[in-house]
Amino acid sequence: EAPFYTLGPLTTDIAPAYDHITSAIGAAMIGMFGTAMLCYVTPKEHLGLPNKVDVKAGVIAYKIAAHAADLAKGHPTAQQWDNAISKARFEFRWDDQFNLALDPETARSYHDETLPAAPAKAAHFCSMCGPKFCSMRITQDVREYAKKLGLDDKKAIHAGLEEKAKEFREAGGDVYVRR
Repeated sequence: EAPFYTLGPLTTDIAPAYDHITSAIGAAMIGMFGTAMLCYVTPKEHLGLPNKVDVKAGVIAYKIAAHAADLAKGHPTAQQWDNAISKARFEFRWDDQFNLALDPETARSYHDETLPAAPAKAAHFCSMCGPKFCSMRITQDVREYAKKLGLDDKKAIHAGLEEKAKEFREAGGDVYVRR
C-alpha cells in the first residue's frame, strides 16, 4: 500500500541546493510503488524562496521521476515515448530529439550552444564523443559492415576485430603510431 500523496521524499540529506534531485529519486521510487500524486521540491527547498527558474528545475525533475515510475510500472505510452526518442537519438534525427524531449527549448539551446551551425542538425555524432567515438555511429557502422559482408552483427564484430588485429600486427604492433 502506498500513500496517495507525498512531498519528496529526500533519499539523502547531503545535498542542500540539490534537493530537487535527491527528492526526485525518492519520488520515482514511491511512484513506482503506487503513490498517485508527487509534489515537487525545488533546489532552494529549506534554503530560501524559489524563483521561476527553481520552480522549473523542480517540476522538470519530478516529471522525470514520474516518467521513470511509469516506465517501472510498465505503462505502454511511457515506453513508447522513450522508444521514440531513443530511436531519434540513434538515427541522429536532432529535430525529432528536441521535439520529443521533456524540455525541448533547453535541449535545443544546449545543442546550439556547442554546435550552432545548421549542418550540425544533420551531424551523425554528438558534441561529446565526436565522429570517431560515438557509440551510436559505431553501432551503425558495424551494422553496415555486417550487411556488406552478409554476416550478423556478432560475426561482423569478430571479423572486424580480426581484420584490425591483422592490421595492427602488420604495422609492427606498436600501440603508439609515430607519424
